[in-house]
Amino acid sequence: MTTEHRNTLCGELNLAAADQEVRLCGWVQRRRDHGGVIFIDLRDRSGLVQVVFDPDRADQFARAEAVRSEYVLQVTGRVRARPEGTRNKDLPTGEIEVLGLELVILNPSEPLPFQIDDSDTSEAIRLRYRYLDLRSERMQRNLRLRHQFIRALRRYLDERDFVEMETPVLTRSTPEGARDYLVPSRVHPGQFFALPQSPQLFKQLLMISGFERYYQIARCFRDEDLRADRQPEFTQLDIEMSFIDENEIIEMMEQMMRTVFTEVLSIDLPHPFPRLTYAEAMRRFGTDRPDLRIPLELVDVADLMRDVEFKVFSAPATTSGSRVAVLRVPGGGALSRQQIDGYTDLVKQFGAGGLAYIKVNQIDKGPDGLQSPILKFMPEAVVQELLSRCGAADGDILFFGADRARVVNDALSALRIRLGHDLGLVEGGWQPLWVIEFPLLEEDPDAGRWVSLHHPFTAPHPDDLGAMDTDRGAVRSRAYDMVLNGTEIGGGSIRIHQSEVQQQVFSALGFDEQEAKARFGFLLDALRFGAPPHGGIAFGIDRIVSMAAGEESIRDVIAFPKTQKASCLMTEAPGDVDLEQLRELSLRINRAHDSGNPKSG
Repeated sequence: MTTEHRNTLCGELNLAAADQEVRLCGWVQRRRDHGGVIFIDLRDRSGLVQVVFDPDRADQFARAEAVRSEYVLQVTGRVRARPEGTRNKDLPTGEIEVLGLELVILNPSEPLPFQIDDSDTSEAIRLRYRYLDLRSERMQRNLRLRHQFIRALRRYLDERDFVEMETPVLTRSTPEGARDYLVPSRVHPGQFFALPQSPQLFKQLLMISGFERYYQIARCFRDEDLRADRQPEFTQLDIEMSFIDENEIIEMMEQMMRTVFTEVLSIDLPHPFPRLTYAEAMRRFGTDRPDLRIPLELVDVADLMRDVEFKVFSAPATTSGSRVAVLRVPGGGALSRQQIDGYTDLVKQFGAGGLAYIKVNQIDKGPDGLQSPILKFMPEAVVQELLSRCGAADGDILFFGADRARVVNDALSALRIRLGHDLGLVEGGWQPLWVIEFPLLEEDPDAGRWVSLHHPFTAPHPDDLGAMDTDRGAVRSRAYDMVLNGTEIGGGSIRIHQSEVQQQVFSALGFDEQEAKARFGFLLDALRFGAPPHGGIAFGIDRIVSMAAGEESIRDVIAFPKTQKASCLMTEAPGDVDLEQLRELSLRINRAHDSGNPKSG
């Protein structure tokens, strides 16, 4: 029995290695006993190969009979061509097999709680035994794809003189739109660090420090309600540059994505990416992250509806902040009443009162060729102008949204996506774009104040600075988002590099000078010492890789993710801590929230 490990990998063997003696190590993918001959598919990181044990080597054959799935083996054997008729063209090593001469069981395996590569296994079981799930071909492929993306991103930035730098994980709590994860300080009783939601302030300080080009594969943390594309801890590619404007950043980052997609996926993204202003994206698609693969657009018709009898349309048509829009669906006239009811339920989830529609059966017959319960409230001339503006044709259906602009946009954009998928209208391939010129601020009716659409360090458009006090909603920002197939994969902005402008934005957000100093004093101080013009962007690594891998959830491209309840089923985190640990941190558990664990106090 040899004590050496291996001299080649399973997936590297081919006919060129015929008659060579090799030593392999790996896991048993499967074991089969065919009429006295045992076949073992042995798997390592490179792939798998078929190993054959004949009964003429009795001791090795007996050992092979004891082998089961996921045993860890060392096999010494001779490579040979498979007999004609038994070759597997779907397997890279399918033309050869290894005749087993010696077998060592390095470690047995207990029966598995689930079959690896079984697509029907529940996610809860997969996450409970994540170390087994990670052995699956799917997860091996996904995480290697993630590595390839990150490697290609690093190479692109390294070649352009970016410096990779780390920023603190224990930092100060600052308002960035989501709850912070807080870490109590033992050395400073009653005080807390916060885990960073992003390295935003630190990368700006690095620009002020003169590094000019920075990047980081950064771990970020947000204590927020989760869904498929969110995790409490996630990874982003963080980038910042000095002496640059938004067009230069957009062109460089666009080329980065083209380069990486070509290198990793052999996919050529368009050159250049389309650009839409925020206002145009909302007008045409009802969302600032439109999926351009779906050829459906919204059309504004409020001017046609101001004087119609139908108050559902005329009221929002004459009310500021409201919208009346139409979504034309080619061929949608074939939708059944039951299907339309289902879409009505969908838009109601976004606050819409219902879903009015007109079916266009035969447009040349005028009103007789149309079908809708709302036609009796609309003059024929209005209907004809409506059909013309929408470009309606026989067999179409027109869906209406009439309400506050946000409700209409949310409802019709969701309907557009659903209809696109249900009716097979989604075009293949990849459709990236940039959305630019976002509003700098938006009103938060719940808080009764203005809030940043991105973050409070985003620079206002220089042409709009004069409206900061008179018409805040009209002030554009120098922000930009990259959208891919309807998903925002990255976003950034030119930053404020002048302390007086930063203070002006803080004032618009309701921060007086004292509060701004308390929250961001170190940044305001730094801006006074020759801060250069700078800007940057951050990309969601988990999100990009999940799209490239064809996965719906980012959990399937993260080695050890949390559940939607922000817990780890494998390690059972978060968990209780001893009373002594709490005392050292000057903390006590609120008994009103006590789970009943005797360690709590």
